[in-house]
Amino acid sequence: MTTPVETLEFQSEARQLLQLVIHSIYSNKDTFLRELVSNASDALDKLKLETYRDKDLEADTSDLHIALEVDKENRTLTVRDNGIGMTRDEVVGLIGTIAKSGTAEFLRKLKESQDAAGSQDLIGQFGVGFYSSFMVADKVTLVTRHAGAAEGVRWESGGEGTYTIGPAEDAPQGTSVILHLKPADAEDRLYDYTSPAKLREVVTRYSDFITWPIRLAADPVEPADDAAEADAEPAKPETINSMKALWARPKDEVTPEEYSEFYKHVSHDWSDPLETIRLHAEGTFEYQALLFLPSRAPLDLFMRESKRGVQLYVKRVFIMDDCEDLVPEYLRFVKGVVDAQDLSLNVSREILQQDRQIQLIRKRLVKKVLSTIKDLKNKDAEKYATFWSEFGRALKEGLLSDFDNREAILDVCSFPSTHDAEQPTTLRQYVERMKDGQEHIYYLTGESRTSIENSPHLEAFRAKGYEVLALTDPIDEMWVDSIDGFDGTRFQSIAKGQVDLDSDEEKKTSESERAQREKDFATLLSRMSTTLESEVKEVRLSSRLTTSPACIVGDADDVTPTLEKMYRAMGQDIPKVKRILELNPTHPLVTRLRTAHDEESDDNDALAETAELLYGMALLAEGGELTDTARFTKLLAGRLEKAL
Repeated sequence: MTTPVETLEFQSEARQLLQLVIHSIYSNKDTFLRELVSNASDALDKLKLETYRDKDLEADTSDLHIALEVDKENRTLTVRDNGIGMTRDEVVGLIGTIAKSGTAEFLRKLKESQDAAGSQDLIGQFGVGFYSSFMVADKVTLVTRHAGAAEGVRWESGGEGTYTIGPAEDAPQGTSVILHLKPADAEDRLYDYTSPAKLREVVTRYSDFITWPIRLAADPVEPADDAAEADAEPAKPETINSMKALWARPKDEVTPEEYSEFYKHVSHDWSDPLETIRLHAEGTFEYQALLFLPSRAPLDLFMRESKRGVQLYVKRVFIMDDCEDLVPEYLRFVKGVVDAQDLSLNVSREILQQDRQIQLIRKRLVKKVLSTIKDLKNKDAEKYATFWSEFGRALKEGLLSDFDNREAILDVCSFPSTHDAEQPTTLRQYVERMKDGQEHIYYLTGESRTSIENSPHLEAFRAKGYEVLALTDPIDEMWVDSIDGFDGTRFQSIAKGQVDLDSDEEKKTSESERAQREKDFATLLSRMSTTLESEVKEVRLSSRLTTSPACIVGDADDVTPTLEKMYRAMGQDIPKVKRILELNPTHPLVTRLRTAHDEESDDNDALAETAELLYGMALLAEGGELTDTARFTKLLAGRLEKAL
């Protein structure tokens, strides 16, 4: 006996949710088609699985597909699949009632939420795909027949609180959703969804990699007068999705050319990628990733407003571009896609920040990217050199933000050093070359390699044969102070603290000589400390100079002048850091200065002027800036005049 047609009311909660969907949830109305195509794809997947389980199921699986059919005259769009279909009870349960657990709680929290971000966060936790149809349609008709069932079901609603449900005797296997479209309204971003061009655009953007073919029916042909034209075969439907989800195909079935073309598609770059990274995870949650290391840095790599992140898919359905939560900022150059199996299609950016699965995927992606860079370093020096020259500065930002992966990041970094004027060195290579008894990885920061090479701080290290890293990137000023060391070896700035490179034997030999020098220079050092007290905290003898008369160093825990300048540029008003002036006791200028000091009278200003000049020279030698250029020039001119 045929079931009669009934008019029923939506459950009260469903009615509220329906209004929310129509008026507030989706900001982009195009996504209704994404939702319906995704539902259709699921129905095809379920039919395929059911035929494996039930060999007696009478179902046609010879041509599983999704069809889009347009009737421009009546302004309808039909999304049709020949998948598993639904029974009457399933239609009522899934569409009419929303009898899922948590609905009432969802609505209660939504009412309590006062801010838009909170509302969006709650909304994203609930699957509302079918209801998105009412954003673009005044009326929605659903005709479905479950595979193996004799009779189908017809459901219809205008989205106003009631729906009709009854039998559909001639319904084909699967589900058809017929949308009676609203008039197009460009200002409201409600487009003409009877336009084949618009449908192609939406499918290409959101559903291009769906497993099943999505076919767009050809436009109906006007009746032909010519007999030959009348006998011609009607145009066949056009498949408008590529179905080429490279990340889901076996690795050996994808050519390098296909990877390259796909990279250009997702990155909008014209050059080939430097390296391709594939990742497949199974278990408590499943996902696949296809990532790329570019071969050149984009122009906006260091611009604050630049977009970053990878594309996020759920079961091959496009969710969003630039998903920042999957890739940390220091890996912003990584491009590609992540296809998760267990996320909701309606996941919002706010929810992504809290989603446990997203956080676990992110951790795995970071480790995979860093291990790939390490493989390049160990196995392909040319590719690694290209990568580091383009992205090394960005990667080093992770040393400040990613505490869990600091050691792994350090392991793939390379730096200029005094060991080789052309080739940078890794920290592991540096450690392997360390001299017997050397306890630290020595480094010096500066604006350029040239300024570091000419720095007086290097003199003793060069004379003793110690290798020094030349760190010239602004980020280097920050991370070296925040990291203890590498592989158990600590970092040490050669421009900070005391430096003693003598061996134990050399110390014994020179101990008495050092003590005598300290005694001989004590009064000069005290006098100069008083004269320069507004600029320096101390004047002392140096063990790091061999040819220069003086240099300026900081205490072990002091902020460097460059970092101090960076903080001030960012608007942070930090106290001026006084540094230490070190004198080379073997330099003729310093020894003559000591002699002059011992011989001069108390009212002689020559010593004070010479002390100022010596400090200014040391400041200029390290690339610093004089506080009073005019005074320095006047003093220098006066001393030169007296010397002639």
